[in-house]
Amino acid sequence: MNRHRPGPRRVWTVAEARARLSEVLRLAEEEGPQLVGRRRTFVVVPAAEWYAKTQPRPPMGRWLLENMPRGTNPDASADRRSRKEVPFSEEGGRRR
Repeated sequence: MNRHRPGPRRVWTVAEARARLSEVLRLAEEEGPQLVGRRRTFVVVPAAEWYAKTQPRPPMGRWLLENMPRGTNPDASADRRSRKEVPFSEEGGRRR
């Protein structure tokens, strides 16, 4: 597969790309990215190539820890018990 073809690239119009989608996809795989659109241009690339060049997003918890303001320390040992009374339980909610 030749990924980068030298020289000017063809720019498909939206109507051409719609009518010849199979060809656009085949050329994207064989010759590299295909440009679609005149005023606003879009690029068609195989998904494997796209994912290989983009970095995965970190899990939300890791992102939050890495982007916390400096000097803060979250207290993970805080009392997480609910302060609400639970009806019909032994600890609370009894009515006499």
